[in-house]
Amino acid sequence: MNGESSEAPDTAAIDVPPMPPRDLHELRTLMGQRRGRLPKRLLKAGEFVLAHPNEVALGTASEIAAQADVQSSTLVRFAQALGYAGFTELRAVFRSHAREQWPDYGDRLKALRETPSKQGPTALLSGFARAAMVSIERVDSSTDPAVLAHAVELLATARTIHLIGARRAFPVVSYLAYALGKLGIVAQLIDQIGGLAPERVDLIKEDEAVLAVSFAPYTPATVELTLRAAGRGLPVVAMTDSPFSPLVQPAKVWLEVAEADHAAFRSLSGTFVLAMTLAVAIAERRQRDGL
Repeated sequence: MNGESSEAPDTAAIDVPPMPPRDLHELRTLMGQRRGRLPKRLLKAGEFVLAHPNEVALGTASEIAAQADVQSSTLVRFAQALGYAGFTELRAVFRSHAREQWPDYGDRLKALRETPSKQGPTALLSGFARAAMVSIERVDSSTDPAVLAHAVELLATARTIHLIGARRAFPVVSYLAYALGKLGIVAQLIDQIGGLAPERVDLIKEDEAVLAVSFAPYTPATVELTLRAAGRGLPVVAMTDSPFSPLVQPAKVWLEVAEADHAAFRSLSGTFVLAMTLAVAIAERRQRDGL
């Protein structure tokens, strides 16, 4: 039983587009535009389908609803809010994208689901390795070159880059602090030691920038510090997993990383590839421009 009570349809007050998105790119754009207008239950469904596109492509409505912790009817209403006749029509967009981008992922995902954990460490190694490969392929094929270039420009021209991330994202910002420092770029990790992170954000200068990293279920401290920085007019670059992430709205530019998982443990492989790309690209840009 999902933790959601029955209710009247959520789509009554939503301006439904005359034509539904034809591909996943259009769908992501529309969902980002509708973020602030969707009811909470539909927003929850949207966050899940964007974060798990291949699971949506391959799963049944009941399976997806159970994983998203919503009712199957919520998925139907969510699809209708975006202009589709129902969830089956929405899922067809994800299936088409999976066939085009990762033709072998269906077999991979099936293999991961059918591999029993009782086979031991070797089975886990295989599963985690496959999830890592999927994550890397996904970030490589889905990252918009123009968005990536914009992020590099904002960070390369900043006198200091301040890094915000905690819990699962902490290894990422820690690596960025190390890599940027080795590349001769001033970077400061804003941690929670002593509870002084808000004060440290308040000390960031106008010619500096913030790079924030967080993934569902989004660390509250990271969100609060990012909003605090954006509220001061500071340029924020975000690395996150969905257009519905609370980091998207305060960011001047955001990069999406939707990691695959094995046995409910999400990879960080795609995120680290993107982090390494940013660090080296920033250094190259600064060297080229003599910054």
